[in-house]
Amino acid sequence: MTQSGALFYGDNLDVLRRYVDDESVDLVYLDPPFNSNASYNVLFAEQDGSQSAAQIKAFGDTWRWDQEAAAAYEEVVEGGGEVSRTMQAFRTILGESNMLAYLAMMAPRLAELHRAMKSTASLYLHCDPTASHYLKLLLDSVFGPRSFRSEIVWKRSSAHSDTKQGRRIHGHIHDVIFFYTKSNSWTWNPIYTPYDEAYVESKYRHIEPKTGRRYRLDNLTAAKPGGDTSYEWHGRHPYKGRYWAYSQEKMDKFLEEGRIRFPKKPDGVPELKRYLDEMPGVPLQDLWVDLDPINAKAAERLGYPTQKPESLLERIIESSSNQGDVVLDPFCGCGTSIAVSEKLKRNWVGIDITYLATHLIKSRLVDAFGENVDFSVIGEPTALEDASKLAKEDHYQFEAWALGLVGARTTAKKKGADRGIDGRLLFHEKQGGKTRQVLISVKSGTTGVNDVRDLRGVIEREEAEIGLLISMREPTKAMRTEAATAGFYQSGSEGVGTWGRHPRLQLLTVAELLDGRRIDMPPLTGNLTFRRAPRTEPRQPTTEPLFRNLPDAPEFRKIFSVPSTGG
Repeated sequence: MTQSGALFYGDNLDVLRRYVDDESVDLVYLDPPFNSNASYNVLFAEQDGSQSAAQIKAFGDTWRWDQEAAAAYEEVVEGGGEVSRTMQAFRTILGESNMLAYLAMMAPRLAELHRAMKSTASLYLHCDPTASHYLKLLLDSVFGPRSFRSEIVWKRSSAHSDTKQGRRIHGHIHDVIFFYTKSNSWTWNPIYTPYDEAYVESKYRHIEPKTGRRYRLDNLTAAKPGGDTSYEWHGRHPYKGRYWAYSQEKMDKFLEEGRIRFPKKPDGVPELKRYLDEMPGVPLQDLWVDLDPINAKAAERLGYPTQKPESLLERIIESSSNQGDVVLDPFCGCGTSIAVSEKLKRNWVGIDITYLATHLIKSRLVDAFGENVDFSVIGEPTALEDASKLAKEDHYQFEAWALGLVGARTTAKKKGADRGIDGRLLFHEKQGGKTRQVLISVKSGTTGVNDVRDLRGVIEREEAEIGLLISMREPTKAMRTEAATAGFYQSGSEGVGTWGRHPRLQLLTVAELLDGRRIDMPPLTGNLTFRRAPRTEPRQPTTEPLFRNLPDAPEFRKIFSVPSTGG
């Protein structure tokens, strides 16, 4: 089995242990969430900033000190070694706190990532100052202090005031990225950044009148001889005690190319022109202020609050991996690292614990690279039995997964206007036209005619065009009769698209959705539910297997596109 990448739904610790071989990964990037007053760990939110119910369920209790956290801590401590000693020290300092629970979660995952990394591999851990100092100590214990390469500071926003009740004095405008390598020999492709304007004006102050090229003058002499470098050249000699820095042949070539400037004094030493447009720039530093965050109008913005700019991941991936290498992101969120890896012709592994994220990533890849983009999805239900199991284990994740089948996103549960709505599809019949809605209710248990009546009341209250009830069980005859009384939505009223009648209240089962059935509605012209990723040229897949166990894993399936929500 071959693939360019694999997207896993599930706990990244389990995925790493089950599927990822020792020394199989070339680059790790991770941006782990952290519960900082319930704000830093919001991996998905509605446009109004509210958390989705699935997100609250998935992450609300993840990093609290409880029996599960205590068990994770004991497992790490009992493993022995530097990590064990570091965790015991953390407990002495922090006590049985939520921070200790977070570190107990991170420790085994960092150890598994270290195991999976090749000897030439690198790891970049992206965090904010809330936990960065603890994570640095934890990384030192896993990789060894000598494997630390850089603490990169990324200016992620412009100056602003984000003080909170007097606890924060300075505006918080930067993130921290720790750079570690597994050994003293690692993949590194030098990256250069442009010179700043003040440097250019100061150092490259000369301009050629004919070409407009900027240049600076450089010394043609050296302190120590290298061969025959004490010769006379065009009646000139180096300064006393100095030698020519180049051979006579090289000097003649510089002159032929117009790169030599002779001083007015007859005995003056000539100088070499070094042109600005031939210089690579400044070697990459550990302060990154030239990569702007994603603004509200950016084409790559997908409405995901913790989304990082692609330029940031491009810099990391280009500098620390080569084409064909494997990039792994165990907290892949909205998939920026995955999209950039695909664009830069790297193979990739993405892992996330929410269907909200995995659905968005699938949509992003298809939008950017086309429906033939080559990747695998592991861990999502592919049969009714799998869906039923998920519904029993976690209603909120089932809800998010079911909505993903029709391309919808979850809606925050409010006491007000959104009562009775689990998901929405927003669409236009024409670009710039009226925003229209499909309101969706998801039921994993018993359903009856009252559920249909309730949904009908919701779409009338919200003045929505279509309502959809997704259920595990087959609708009763009374439910279908009630749905039929809601009438039809007539499309084409704006003079474009296909004129047609679409049932205003529709009933679809999970089995029907898995079989390919979709909502009867106009095509999603100008779809507003998810912002589309900019189109990118696709690449050729690798011919080498990336992961172990996939051929025998019952949950393995190949994905070439996500379901269309068109009519």
